[in-house]
Amino acid sequence: MYENANVEVIARGVCVVGGQLLLCHGKKAALTYLPGGHIEFRETARQALVREIKEEMGRDAEAGRFLGCCEHAFVQKGSPHAEINLVFELVIPGLKPGSPVAAAEEWIGFQWQPLEDLNEANLEPAPLRKLIGAWLKQPGGHFVSGDAWER
Repeated sequence: MYENANVEVIARGVCVVGGQLLLCHGKKAALTYLPGGHIEFRETARQALVREIKEEMGRDAEAGRFLGCCEHAFVQKGSPHAEINLVFELVIPGLKPGSPVAAAEEWIGFQWQPLEDLNEANLEPAPLRKLIGAWLKQPGGHFVSGDAWER
């Protein structure tokens, strides 16, 4: 049906410090997302998350308990995309809420957002805006979003 269509598998981290959630964004984009990235062949999701934090921030991190999974399908620039986001608690030692977080990669930036106000941050996938708080209280959730999954 879709030529060259792939499902991306992504490890994402929920790093909450002092009620603030660390978010990532492309410097030329209005959307934000949880830090993390693609899982490579022969690495676990937790290993991928720790590696991505090292690449994106130049910092050591610890991937904690599994919080949930958000399968998300969307259309971007006219092309269908699909991703499976495996979401973990994330600890990055030394971060202080509200303090600037330096990026090790030129194209991204980081920002703090109050955990109870994720709608204002334009967080994607959008269902995570409500799911993160619930998953922190009761891990193990699963959510499917986007109409691109439907035929």
